[in-house]
Amino acid sequence: MQKVIIDCDPEIDDVLALMLAVQTPNLDVVAITVVSGNVPADLGVQNVIKCLEFCDRLDIPIYKGANGPLKRAYVSAQDTHGQDGLGESHIKVTSNKQAERLDAATFLAQTFQTPQSIGVIALGPLTNIAQALIANQNIGQNLNRFVSMGGTYQAAGNCSPVAEYNYWCDPDAAQYVYAHLDHRIEMIGLDVTRQIVLSPDILTYCQYMNAQVGQFIGAITHFYFDFHWQQERILGCVINDPLAVAYFSDPTLCSGFSTYVDVATTGIALGQTLVDVNNFYQRDANARVLTQVNAPAFFEQFLTTVLHLEPAQVSSDVQRFAMGASK
Repeated sequence: MQKVIIDCDPEIDDVLALMLAVQTPNLDVVAITVVSGNVPADLGVQNVIKCLEFCDRLDIPIYKGANGPLKRAYVSAQDTHGQDGLGESHIKVTSNKQAERLDAATFLAQTFQTPQSIGVIALGPLTNIAQALIANQNIGQNLNRFVSMGGTYQAAGNCSPVAEYNYWCDPDAAQYVYAHLDHRIEMIGLDVTRQIVLSPDILTYCQYMNAQVGQFIGAITHFYFDFHWQQERILGCVINDPLAVAYFSDPTLCSGFSTYVDVATTGIALGQTLVDVNNFYQRDANARVLTQVNAPAFFEQFLTTVLHLEPAQVSSDVQRFAMGASK
């Protein structure tokens, strides 16, 4: 079992990532911290609760974090994910679950005061992490892995020509974490996540193989499907965050290289990850930039876990999808 804290800005693909994480056999989600990003943190807490209710995991504590970036004005991505963050599905909270009284940054700073066999998966802007790191400079030395869904190397940005949303939303936090964490950051950027597309065929498969889960996924992704078609003419939707969880569970899913990474905080390149692939700065590597992904293997893991299916069955079905054939 790998213990992990998930820091997230819960909207559509964050919720899919949480569904995967809390049901993956070799992961023990000890806490979920929430940051303002795709949706404001208060709404994000409600979306985490909706997910944990659906997965019957209300035992996991939730810590609400930053209401906005360190310095710049906050810009949500509710145009992409719907005003409720879950594709205008209007799912209701039915329990009395609430966030803990302690704020996310304080929780993180206190948790890593001493060495812990706990990793962190950051699925949103790095505001909570930066605030915790300002309070406790030893966090990087006291955790065992740090995976960040963010940035881009050679792929185009998704909120500017060069920037991925999480780092664009709070570039100052991202820059601070890369400069000061003192632990190799495993960067799951758009180079790999853009290859993880939930297609109409896969959604239909979900609905056929597990009606309850498939209906839930369909309800929260319908809006996202429409957005991707209107904006990029993609038939389906890119689900970035579940890949970070799957990779944390199974690092063989992705490969890449280690290098020094900085983040632009001003100007036209705001939020861009500056990947020093040619060692121009001659700085020690602070990141591992993932560039290749085994997409069929990801979907085998994702579908097996969230649909509660046998791996052998899913493996053969995913091969059909990979060859462009429906079940």
